[in-house]
Amino acid sequence: MPMREQVIRVECYSGYKADERPVRLNLIDGAREVVAIEDRWYSPGATFFRVLVDDGDRYVLRHDEAQDVWSLAGYRAAVAGQFPVSPSPGIGWKRQGSNFPDPDF
Repeated sequence: MPMREQVIRVECYSGYKADERPVRLNLIDGAREVVAIEDRWYSPGATFFRVLVDDGDRYVLRHDEAQDVWSLAGYRAAVAGQFPVSPSPGIGWKRQGSNFPDPDF
């Protein structure tokens, strides 16, 4: 059974458009700085970002553009002793829904 997406507060860089990319996640247990945007893809009405944060964890964020709401669509904890980690999609991700770009995500 898929997990339910959790609404979160995200601070963004706004360049040529509003909320162009996330720079900080404000979670229940504190803020996390985005150190890399590893992937970005689009679906009707939403933009998804796979980000690496300063503690080595990875998140998949969904931005619902019409509602201007950010939600947590996926999460993978860093493996102890492996930070900084290189992008390696596909292993250990908790998935939600079917909006991911390919089955090997």
